[in-house]
Formats: sequence, structure tokens, C-alpha cells
Amino acid sequence: MTTSLDPAVLTPTRTRRARPRPDLGLLAGLATAAAFGTSGPFAKSLLETGWSSGAIVLLRVGGAALVLLPFAVRALRGRWGVVRRRAPLVLAYGLVAVAACQVAYFNAVQQLTVGVALLLEYSGVVLVVLWTWLRSRKAPAPLTLLGVVVALGGLALVLDVTGQSPPAPAGVAWGLVAALGLAVFYVGAAQEADDLPAVALAALGMGLGAVVLGVLGAVRVLPMHVATADVTLHGASLPWWLPVAELALVAAAAAYLLGTWAARRLGSTVASFVGLAEMLFAVLFAWLLLGELPRPVQLVGGVLVVLGVVAVRAGELRRG
Repeated sequence: MTTSLDPAVLTPTRTRRARPRPDLGLLAGLATAAAFGTSGPFAKSLLETGWSSGAIVLLRVGGAALVLLPFAVRALRGRWGVVRRRAPLVLAYGLVAVAACQVAYFNAVQQLTVGVALLLEYSGVVLVVLWTWLRSRKAPAPLTLLGVVVALGGLALVLDVTGQSPPAPAGVAWGLVAALGLAVFYVGAAQEADDLPAVALAALGMGLGAVVLGVLGAVRVLPMHVATADVTLHGASLPWWLPVAELALVAAAAAYLLGTWAARRLGSTVASFVGLAEMLFAVLFAWLLLGELPRPVQLVGGVLVVLGVVAVRAGELRRG
């Protein structure tokens, strides 16, 4: 009798404990978007005083890795064999999703407004949908595909492709490289890796990215220029170390950790579209801190992108 009762008693308990809470995943995704959204204005304030994008990213991810490393060591508890088994995931996360993506984004910010550069980067969510489709061999829900089309239409308005003053081609190219890095971030972060905690993936990935950037800077492949002049934000002069600290602690450590945690609970497709909220936060922060505001047609495009996000979310919930 005990044997017959055990499955009925124990199985529901395990199911309840293992089931992720989508509300917490959504909150973490929105918090990630807000944290990432601060990076553009703070980085641009440094770029305008003579910093290179490589130096900004190096200090950003290197500082974040140092902050998260003690927590990663504690989470692994000596199980370093896990890192060896998950080496391809850590490599892709650190080299593409962290290093390449951030360098490309900051190079785009040098030639475009923060809002336009970010919208280019987030076109990478379409790559996430395509990757999920190819890997699962299961077509997305019709509402998901409609959301992708609407979001792309909004992106075209943001870029003002038919306008009189289209964005700089080099800036657009860098933005598309950042889009690829973003897709790798969400796909990699959502991988089923119960043996590799989110904090360990974030810390090790950013640590690897920092090492690679440091080597590229040492051999002068990647320019590394720093400046000690005060930066200007919201009309006020601030010391240079303040935006560096914000980029490392908020826009990197908190953002990548929360983003990895959210992606594992929401899945790569939904998490990447929830991450589009970063554009709204970035436009808000760029307006408050830098006085940048997109043109009306670009604001309309932003609204369409948000509507596309809602459609994708609804389509994935229906399919689920």
C-alpha cells in the first residue's frame, strides 16, 4: 500500500516545486531591460570625452565579473567539472553575447542615437524566433509570426528607411552585429543547464569576455583609450568613474545575471521579446540624461515594436 501511494503523494509535490513562476520571470525580464537600458546614455557620456568603446566594455564586463565571481564560486561549490562540460556554452556567452555584442553596440552608439542603435540591436529577437523554429522543427504560432512582422515594421519606421536622413551605414552595420550577439545571449542563457547556475554562467562568461578584450587591447587590435575628464549627464558634470561604476554594477552584473535567470524561466523567444522593453527604458534614459528624443515617426515605430512584443508573448502562451 505504501508503494502505491508514493507516486500519488510525491509526484505532484515535485511538479509544484519544479514549475517555474512566469510572473517572477517577467519581473526579472523587465528589471533586466531597465538595467540594460541605462548602458547607452552612460556609455555615450564617456565616448564623448574620448573613451574608446573597447575600454568601456573591458571595464564594464571586467568589473562585473569581479563582483559576481565570489557568488559563482560559492554556487559551484567545487563542482568545476561542470564548467568543463559546459565550455561551449560559456565560450559563446562570453565571446559573442558579452564581448562582441557590447563592443558593436557602443560603436553603433557613436554614430547613431541611443534609441536607434538599441532598436537595431534588438532586431536580433527575430533571429531567436528563427533559431527556435529550426531547432524544434515546430512552426511558431500564427500570432507569434504576426508579432514578428509588426515588430519589423516598427523597426523600419525607427530606422526611417524612406526618410531624408537615414542612419549612418557604419552605425547600422555595427547595430546588426550587436543583434547577432543579442540572439546568442538569449539562446545561450535559455539553455537547459541545471548543473551550471545562472550566476556562474554570467560571471564566467563576462570574465572570459574581459580576458579576450584585454588581450585584443594589449596587441592593439582593439583601441583602448581612456580619459579622466568629467562627463555631462542631465546638464551636470560628474566624475568619470561614476558612469564606469554604473555600467559595471547595474548595466552588466545585475543585467546579465537577471537576464540569464529570466531566460531560463521564460524561454529564449519570450525572454528576448520581453527584453524589447529595454528600448523604452533606453529612450527614456537618453531623453532624461542626454536630451536625445527620437523623431515622431521613430516613436510610432517604437509603439509598433511594443505591439509586436505583446503579440509574440500571447502567441507563445497559446502554443504553450
